[in-house]
This record gives sequence, structure tokens and C-alpha cells, in this order.
Amino acid sequence: MSKKCPYCAEEIQDEAIKCKHCGEFLDGRNSDGGSETKMPWFFRVSFIVFMALSVGPFALPLIWWRPETSRNWKIGLSIFIIAMSWIFYIITVNTIENLQEYYKLLNEVSNG
Repeated sequence: MSKKCPYCAEEIQDEAIKCKHCGEFLDGRNSDGGSETKMPWFFRVSFIVFMALSVGPFALPLIWWRPETSRNWKIGLSIFIIAMSWIFYIITVNTIENLQEYYKLLNEVSNG
């Protein structure tokens, strides 16, 4: 029994861990023992945290498309980010209303 190497398309045995023709590991490792693909910068935890703090729920696609994050974490983080965004929205609306009342009072005092 044999199959084709996904890297060089040469015939290798079904049980092969490393291709004898091109030297690539078939389980996702590089020859040096690291992972085959480096995670893109936009899936790094530090960038996702920065985006969540900056733009709130607009960072959710980064969390959901990140392959290393489990489904439970994705759901939990989504709920947390949406809840915090809603709280900040309410605080912002209340602050704007208070500022409008304050400026209205200032305007009445200065005119009257």
C-alpha cells in the first residue's frame, strides 16, 4: 500500500511519518521540530486582546476564525465581549446625557 506525499507527490508508504524523498514530516512538523506553519500575526493573543479593547465586538471574527481556540472559549469570550461592550455603551450614553444637562444648566446660568 502506498500514498502520495502532499509536499512532493512522490509515492510513500501509508504508515510513513516523514517523506523519504523531500524530507518533510507528514504530521505537520518541520525538520527542525517546530510547527509547520507559523500563526499569522492577526491570530496572536496580544493582537486579539488589543482589538477587543479597541473596537469591542468587531474583534469577534478574529476569535472565531482562530483555529487554536476551543469552541467553549470562543463562546465565553464572545459573551464577555458583547456584555462589556453593552455596559460601556450604557455608560457612554449616560455620560453624554449628563454632559448635555450640565451644558444646558451652564447656558441657563450665563443667560439668566
